[in-house]
Amino acid sequence: MTEERVLALAGLFQATTLAQQLANDGRCDESALESSVASVFRIDAPSVAAVYGGVSGVRLGLRSLISQLDETGRDMAITRMAVTVMRLERSLSRHSALLSRLQQGVVLAQRQVEHFGQDSPQVFSRLAELYSSTLSTLKPRVMVTGNPQQLQQTVVVERVRSSLLAAVRSAVLWRQIGGRQWQLILNRRQCSMLARGLLTGATLDNGG
Repeated sequence: MTEERVLALAGLFQATTLAQQLANDGRCDESALESSVASVFRIDAPSVAAVYGGVSGVRLGLRSLISQLDETGRDMAITRMAVTVMRLERSLSRHSALLSRLQQGVVLAQRQVEHFGQDSPQVFSRLAELYSSTLSTLKPRVMVTGNPQQLQQTVVVERVRSSLLAAVRSAVLWRQIGGRQWQLILNRRQCSMLARGLLTGATLDNGG
């Protein structure tokens, strides 16, 4: 396990944690959501950390990853979602036409970011629609459970789907740098230690 793979995993767990927060409460950690959504557009970043705007961009993800690995405040819904996203990414990699449609959609959404700003309703709507028209058509489907009242609200659903798109982005990154699902099981302790080190560094860099 390497720091880069741990960061990509943190990106994945951050995005699934955000999806769960939104599904339960209709709101989430906004700065983490900003970093996760930004990662969708950073296709040619010079490093893994740069995909998230620096290690501090995945602080929520590092905390979530540590909780899942140490089984301290473990939320099985988040773990299940993360594992499903990994499997979905494998499925996506076998559908080249769908993958290129997804990439084209991200480029178009980038234009909306430039026009409206990344946290605008228009951008979340576009990303959600992109998720629905591409990734939702593949198996396995990511099941999000939460408060039915929240999941009936269009704004919440669009943010959940945008978070899941960010989760897939991190899963792609994780596999690109040699991440495999079995590493999570066999290198659990090492992964947790690396995540703790990264989190401490990011917290110190941000002054608390």
